[in-house]
Amino acid sequence: MIFYKTEEEIDLMKASAKVLAQAHGEVAKMIGEGVTTRALDKRAEEFIRDNGGSPAFKGYNGFEYSLCISLNSVVVHGLPSDYVLKSGDIVSVDGGVELNGYFSDSAYTHAIGEVAPEVLTLLDETKKSLYLGIEQAVAGNRLGDVSYAIQNYVEKRGYGVVRELVGHGIGQKLHERPEVPNYGKRGSGLKLQTGLTLAIEPMVNLGTKSVVQEKDGWTIRTKDFKPSAHFEHTIVVRKDKAEILTSFDYIEKALQAKTL
Repeated sequence: MIFYKTEEEIDLMKASAKVLAQAHGEVAKMIGEGVTTRALDKRAEEFIRDNGGSPAFKGYNGFEYSLCISLNSVVVHGLPSDYVLKSGDIVSVDGGVELNGYFSDSAYTHAIGEVAPEVLTLLDETKKSLYLGIEQAVAGNRLGDVSYAIQNYVEKRGYGVVRELVGHGIGQKLHERPEVPNYGKRGSGLKLQTGLTLAIEPMVNLGTKSVVQEKDGWTIRTKDFKPSAHFEHTIVVRKDKAEILTSFDYIEKALQAKTL
């Protein structure tokens, strides 16, 4: 069943999304060379709990952490650890918050130190594809319009779009119907209606679209070990323009402050 949200429910999701966006900002303040991914996870959990929320990922299907932290060729579901970030790494930070019974979900891929130009371009283009997908999330369009916009943009640039992992509906559960693939046919699929809340999340590889799962049962990486980028927003379908509930503003302000 697909659940369409009332304005009151959307306001509760906005509150959840704000805490998540701020938590991402706290992680962005810390992220850099010499920092462990476990330390990032700890800071996110502290901030979320201090602000009345719960880390949505922790305990989900047995997951032990508050963030999925995915390095370099890891697409998603990377496990925080004692790995120390170094120059040249890219790292996807994916988090969720449950607050007052409603969920939010977002991800951002960071570049650490001196990153290869083609990898920086991958990050930029993946982020652009997210917003192109969001532009199509308006009432009257089809779900396939969102999927096609993402796929068409990144594949024209020679990247691989992951098939096995998708975005999703979100609200009173972290994962609701419908699934939101990052590939598809324009004009196909579910007709979008106002009040539908979605987590749209392009996962784009520098090389092949093929992925494999590691023996830990969580970590998904590219088959050819080339880098992968991941960006995600929680949004609500509106009549004329999708409303983005999560925000990258706190992340980008933190990153900008480091360069001043």
